[in-house]
Amino acid sequence: MHACPQFVALRPTLSHPQRSVSLKNCSRWRPSITGFRRRRREASWAPGSCSRVRIPEAIAEPPEKKQERRGEGVYVSVYEPFVRQSDTVIRSGLNFGTSRLRIFGGSSTGELPDRVARYLGKEGTDRIIRKRFSDGELYVKLPESVRGCDVFLICSTCGPCISDSIMELLITIDAVKRAHAAQVTVVVPYYGYARADRLVEKREALSSKLMANLITRAGADRMILVDIHSPQSCGYFDIPVDHLYASPALVRYLMERIEQSSADTNHHGAARQLADLVVVAPDVGGVARARAFAKALCDAPLAIIDKRRSGHNVAEVMNLIGEVDGKIAVLVDDMIDTAGTICAAARLLREKGAACVFAMATHAVFSGPAIERLSEPGLFEEVIVTDTIPVPREKQFPQLRVVTIDALLGEQIWSIHRDSSISRSVVL
Repeated sequence: MHACPQFVALRPTLSHPQRSVSLKNCSRWRPSITGFRRRRREASWAPGSCSRVRIPEAIAEPPEKKQERRGEGVYVSVYEPFVRQSDTVIRSGLNFGTSRLRIFGGSSTGELPDRVARYLGKEGTDRIIRKRFSDGELYVKLPESVRGCDVFLICSTCGPCISDSIMELLITIDAVKRAHAAQVTVVVPYYGYARADRLVEKREALSSKLMANLITRAGADRMILVDIHSPQSCGYFDIPVDHLYASPALVRYLMERIEQSSADTNHHGAARQLADLVVVAPDVGGVARARAFAKALCDAPLAIIDKRRSGHNVAEVMNLIGEVDGKIAVLVDDMIDTAGTICAAARLLREKGAACVFAMATHAVFSGPAIERLSEPGLFEEVIVTDTIPVPREKQFPQLRVVTIDALLGEQIWSIHRDSSISRSVVL
């Protein structure tokens, strides 16, 4: 039986002293509906519920590290994002900050939608009914009204049958739109067909553009994507697109991992181990991504692996540009599919004298022989991915670590809901 991976959760903290005033004595709020709406736009709203107006005092400090066991996985809270305290109003038991916020999760996205909903102070995702008829057709129904609500659909287009997850997403968008939601934001942690973003040969389909057209025509008003294969593909959409990077969560986990390792061994300090880091791009196309990681990791040196691809899902490592002898090599990529590229790169790094090799990727596609290759003894110290794609038990192996991006998505969703900037929320 394979060992379960470790999960790294980013959780908010709301334990900060706040001043409170009663709604009755607060001169900012008047019976005028127009004035209320105007002041609602001006105020800063925060997830959660309360019975008073809460006025911000300061930014909460990150709490201490903690561990808690949930189910089979071990969640290690390595970082608590700064949570900006803000005004929250309840009138007659109705939370005007979150009453219009609805979060629905796709069946192919695992537990990530529930984590995001809990991050925003909700008990979980809102209810949705899905059924499959005997002929294979999908049925979607919203049991509760979403009229005038700000709706977020969190659905990765992945799974055993990617076509089913796409159809489920499109049907859900249509159901929400026909239920008169004020705005429909589609959150796609893993965007299927993202690699079909250009025409390599004649008479090929441009599937990435087709996906954008389908989602737009279904009724989506806005998109949130995470580490899409080619950021230029965001231009295929005719609606606003927010492209997020999972690098903040991955970098923070690696920093905590290095600090923990130095504390356990008492041999090298964390600063010394950070100095021994080298970030490696597994191919020339990943240089920009690797450079961003290197800058975040205290301006670590950069190495590049030149590869020649002879066919689909087949890669051959040719040359290493850079020095890795005695270093801690960190391979960075956007996804791990069959793991041919990243495993061949790891073998080359071992041959060139790397002390240990970490693999970091946002999307754990893990198709074909990926698990067998990644779990090879002595090849990787750790394989670090995020939960944009759920990893089933049969695909788990001892070196696997899964970092949740619930805080990343939660901050983005809340910023869109409040019509505020995301720049303060996503910081390396």
